[in-house]
Amino acid sequence: MSSNNEGAEKMDELLEILQDVRDDVDFETCETLIDDGVLTSFDILQIISVINDRFDIEIPATSITPKNFNSMSAMQAMIERLEED
Repeated sequence: MSSNNEGAEKMDELLEILQDVRDDVDFETCETLIDDGVLTSFDILQIISVINDRFDIEIPATSITPKNFNSMSAMQAMIERLEED
């Protein structure tokens, strides 16, 4: 089980990844990154690639859904689920 500090560190790392892809988006508050077309399919591919490398996980095609990418917190939850598997 992760401590709060580890969770905060992962959230910071995820924020850094997202800002590297799109520095014009407020990832900390936006909950509709996919639904409102904030992120393009190319952005998503970049994010997936970096998350796979940085967190040493493999995001399966079945997890590439709007629900998992609509917000930074949704992405973090997906990462945590995949790390547990």
